[in-house]
Amino acid sequence: MRVLLTGASGFVGRHLHQALRDRGDKVVGIDLNAAPLVPSGDALDFFRTDNTRYDLAIHCAAIVGGRASIDGSPLGVGTNLALDAWYMRWLIRSGTPRAVYFSSSAAYPVTLQQPGDVRRLYEEDINLQYMEEPDATYGWAKLTGEKLASYAEAEGCRILIPRPFSGYGEDQDDAYPFPAFIQRAARRDDPFEIWGDGSSTRDWIHISDLVGATLALLDADVTGPVNLGWGRATSFDELARIVTAAAGYRPQLKHRADAPRGVHHRVSDPGRMLTHYQPAVTLEEGVRRALHA
Repeated sequence: MRVLLTGASGFVGRHLHQALRDRGDKVVGIDLNAAPLVPSGDALDFFRTDNTRYDLAIHCAAIVGGRASIDGSPLGVGTNLALDAWYMRWLIRSGTPRAVYFSSSAAYPVTLQQPGDVRRLYEEDINLQYMEEPDATYGWAKLTGEKLASYAEAEGCRILIPRPFSGYGEDQDDAYPFPAFIQRAARRDDPFEIWGDGSSTRDWIHISDLVGATLALLDADVTGPVNLGWGRATSFDELARIVTAAAGYRPQLKHRADAPRGVHHRVSDPGRMLTHYQPAVTLEEGVRRALHA
């Protein structure tokens, strides 16, 4: 297939780029940051001016950068609203028949992610007719993007909407929690710093499984939202223990109540994904790979 891939130099984008090329697809990548096989280019300008029809378009381009960026630069993150709106307009204008819009677990209502018992999040927990408060402007941008995708689908484009939970991998930017934990363990930090009180939970999925699930869902011609995760609730304290045990030491944990922390629980129900794809890389294996990368 002839595939357009935006954000092709980013964390998810570069792994998707390689996987698509390995399958034999002809990939045209766009990213503000040039990389091998990806010339520098602005996806927003492309969507405004280009009319080329592709067999498949995958939209990974977005402004994000971990919790500090989400909480500290809400207007910058809000720029994604324009990028996603022009993407949907371009899909219809170009006649591209099949597309992927990467949403996020941040689109889920924050009321479902509070302290107490862990409540796994189902795709149906987002109601586009009565949208509830998501997580910050990043969540609003993704939630609005899903709404716009429903209009693009009504115009004839079939759109898969992956909702990744906490994606991670060996080459992820250190602005995110997982690589920050890996770096602290590699340095053998003691005490080991954790933002928040350590009890909040996340659902971690390795980048290879995130990409594998996306391609499997495309091959199965799935449309609409699909959670990408394991359904395993892992607290930040537990993650620290897994990482430091793999590094061969046992430090004191130091909690920072003054640091950005996000919602308390964010864990998927992965049932819809599991119909088409079984993740293979456990969190423990992902930690081992990252420490030895």
